[in-house]
Amino acid sequence: MTADTPLGKQSDYPDRYAPDLLCAVARRDSREPLGIREPLPFRGEDIWNAWELSWLDRRGKPIAATATFRVPADSPNLIESKSLKLYLNSLAMSRYGSAEEVEAVIAGDLSQSAASPVTVSVAAFPPSGAFASLPGECIDDLDVECSAPAVDSSLLECTRTDVVAEELHSHLLRSNCPVTNQPDMGSVLVRYRGRAIDRRGLLHYLVSYRRHCAFHESCVERIFVDIQARCAPERLTVYARYNRRGGLDINPFRSDFEDGAENRRLWRQ
Repeated sequence: MTADTPLGKQSDYPDRYAPDLLCAVARRDSREPLGIREPLPFRGEDIWNAWELSWLDRRGKPIAATATFRVPADSPNLIESKSLKLYLNSLAMSRYGSAEEVEAVIAGDLSQSAASPVTVSVAAFPPSGAFASLPGECIDDLDVECSAPAVDSSLLECTRTDVVAEELHSHLLRSNCPVTNQPDMGSVLVRYRGRAIDRRGLLHYLVSYRRHCAFHESCVERIFVDIQARCAPERLTVYARYNRRGGLDINPFRSDFEDGAENRRLWRQ
């Protein structure tokens, strides 16, 4: 990130269409310190849900809607969340003929910012469906003393030699925005096949992100490469569902054997 971006600064909130508000951040900036190089060790996507989308119809009547954006993990850039909030707010007093028109406008702008095709789905009606749960076993009730002052991959270990296929999840993930230092809280799923990962060590490791400053996408990629390096699973998926902030939730999905994730809203989203 450079000093000439609007990040971390007081911002105006324009209510007329302003695509130049979008701020792209090169993924390589966070990947290079983690040793992530091309070809990527994973595939995946960042699933964004926008809950406060609104615009005017041709006669000036407001339309309330939600939207989902899927940004491919191999795109050169991620889109900074505050800039996306400002951009979406800039649609509030702009007139469009249909939800499909808004969808096309947003898809074009986000694709240009990410430097890769972004899939956009706009729904101009209330979303349906009940809250979902992460699959597998929750490890949050394990009796663990959590004392790591920073992210510590050495906490990850395989204490058994048998090969298992399991899904483990936690709702105790917390990191901090590198721009505002505000907390980002969420849930994370680890799906793998390989030598059994010590569950107490995994929970302690996930809790060690509590003071870590990084974007959601970078946190998930670090979890993925740390588990891969320390435990060498035959296959691995890491999927985080972060709580919404400013009307947006971000849900990074990384896997070396699955192509995409189901976008199901969790109980805190």
